[in-house]
Amino acid sequence: KGINLIVHNQDNREHDILDSDDYYQFEGGIAAAVREYSDNQPEIYHNDHSRPNTPRVHTLSEEISRVVRARASNPKWINGIMRHGYKGAFEIAATVDYLFAFAVTANVVEDYHFDQLFQSYIKDEKVRKFISENNAPALQEITSRFCEAIDRGVWHPHSNSVRSLLNQLQGLSEEGHL
Repeated sequence: KGINLIVHNQDNREHDILDSDDYYQFEGGIAAAVREYSDNQPEIYHNDHSRPNTPRVHTLSEEISRVVRARASNPKWINGIMRHGYKGAFEIAATVDYLFAFAVTANVVEDYHFDQLFQSYIKDEKVRKFISENNAPALQEITSRFCEAIDRGVWHPHSNSVRSLLNQLQGLSEEGHL
């Protein structure tokens, strides 16, 4: 009785699970529905079939870890996306939003995933300044999402100073003085 396993197959590498909302809508939505109706946290697998002869099977948490390390917090990706100005800042904000969505729907996001993105996007003054100067609403969205993650208990930051920095940035952005 009940559902114990969710499997999602991805057959391309054109994008990853933190740059499209489709993944959290499907995998996270199904996981939330399973928990609601069966009081059971299912195992969730995100399979890579982009190379049909060598498919790879990962848990969703492993796939999120891979994407956070390989792309989302990777300085090469960040420097590249910064060449895109307003849209680059938007993409950074979307990455945080999608990670948050997986946290609240699928329950598979770890504290260190949030910590890595916080370090890469907010703690890094160069990146934070880029976001602020190119898309101030994106910085507001990022800080709001991080605060909401803490408030909802899906992120327990490694550093005690995280919340005060987020509050400070939100206060500055509300005053329009980023």
